[in-house]
Amino acid sequence: MAKKPKQSSNTIAKNKSARFEFAIGDEYEAGMVLQGWEVKAIRDGKVNMTESYVFLRNGEAFISGLTIAPLNAASTHVVADPTRVRKLLLNRRELRKLEDSVNREGDTIVALVMYWSTSFVKVKIGTARGKKLHDKRADSKAKDWQRDKARIMKGNNR
Repeated sequence: MAKKPKQSSNTIAKNKSARFEFAIGDEYEAGMVLQGWEVKAIRDGKVNMTESYVFLRNGEAFISGLTIAPLNAASTHVVADPTRVRKLLLNRRELRKLEDSVNREGDTIVALVMYWSTSFVKVKIGTARGKKLHDKRADSKAKDWQRDKARIMKGNNR
């Protein structure tokens, strides 16, 4: 009997610091406009999105600070810029909601997760509001309690 091939996760990169630093509100899924060498580098896992953020200009969304390190052998004829500003693909309605959130409520837009959706690279972005120090402490305390609770429950089930 033949073994089934192992299903790999479709997640490319996560921005773990975003959930710690910000309180995330609405989340949106956006496509990205990429060049060929960038797709090859993403397949190889050369992505860093810890410093990335999204900004709006002329009714369009762009992501900045997303680093995609070029491969040595991928493209010799193209000058690769690892931190170039990339355009995000969103619906007009979603762009309007994001613009209202940024202008009226003073939120920031951050990139949360980059993943594969069939053969397309998608980015989950969210409106974010900065957390205070006591909020961060409460989150870490709740996370520690969940971990301890899981250990206790695992010990009781034996």
